[in-house]
Amino acid sequence: MKFVRQEKITYAILAADALALAAFFVARGSRAAMNFFTESITNPLRRAVGTVCDLVPFSVAEVLYVAAGIALLLFLWRGVVAIRRAEQKGAVLASRLVRLAAALLTLYTAFTLLWGANYYADGFREKSGLAAPGVAPEELVYLTLYFASGVNDAADDISRHADGTADFDLDAILAYAPRSYEVLYEEFPFLHQTDAPPKPMAFSRIMSALGFTGFYFPFTGESNVNVDFPAATLPATVVHELAHRRGIASEQECNFLSVLASIRAEDASYRYAGWLSGFIYLGNALYSISPELYNEIYRLLDEAVQADLRASREYWAQFESPVEEVATKMYDGMLKGYGEPLGVQSYGACVDLLAAYFRDRIN
Repeated sequence: MKFVRQEKITYAILAADALALAAFFVARGSRAAMNFFTESITNPLRRAVGTVCDLVPFSVAEVLYVAAGIALLLFLWRGVVAIRRAEQKGAVLASRLVRLAAALLTLYTAFTLLWGANYYADGFREKSGLAAPGVAPEELVYLTLYFASGVNDAADDISRHADGTADFDLDAILAYAPRSYEVLYEEFPFLHQTDAPPKPMAFSRIMSALGFTGFYFPFTGESNVNVDFPAATLPATVVHELAHRRGIASEQECNFLSVLASIRAEDASYRYAGWLSGFIYLGNALYSISPELYNEIYRLLDEAVQADLRASREYWAQFESPVEEVATKMYDGMLKGYGEPLGVQSYGACVDLLAAYFRDRIN
């Protein structure tokens, strides 16, 4: 009983978290409830916090990650010291475990309410009315050829390093980011929003080791990008993360929007990244059903485009490890837990949206 009395605040926090999660799990079955919750409460809240964090030149999210890591180490160290000094070591250990559980559950609850709810609200497809029933093999071939032609044309406007890979100015890419969605506002007015450049991550190399090119952090409303990987597709990654900023949770929808906005951009680096990213998504899908057809189309690519694809493959190959695999599986589990049935494979599922959109728009 003494232990319970000492931890009554902790138990109150656990109970509040449990009630909040229970209410969410019940409400998530109602699309109307989730739409109201996200559009009236959490999305405006994240935008407001993001507006404040945008004033800071560095990633607040990254600082919070470092602070959380340090706090966890201090908590564990102080716990070990307290247990060694205590007469009732079991009670002290139990107290520490309960406090840690309360902290983790509170973080999970806050994340679920701030961001997880968006997986159960209307996304881009519902708001746009764009149906994506699937794509026939012959249509996939034609669309892959279309993007191969597009990326070849866009490659002519790109500066190159001595090894032939794309040479982009990071500052210019980030400076253009707030304008990247302007080309879609007339067609999709619900996307209209004031943007700020995503934050480049100081620990980008660690992100690469975990298999991430960027992430949206709902606690600060910031879009963050990895700036260590080859730059050829970086602008499309920037647009992808800004799609999350609009409350769009689906990875496949964000990928589709990143391609569509990028290929229409005034900035040449964005256009090239959009065509290249679209080709990668379509090419991966085509390769899964016919490596021969994919290789035929790959040989049609300009040598400069092939150089960027080789650089990307070589860069990511160095990070293939159990750590990257575990990180991918954890993220896959999170996506599936919030209603993304394809998990991380949903990154390639934007092929259906590309096919649906371009089906009647190309000859």
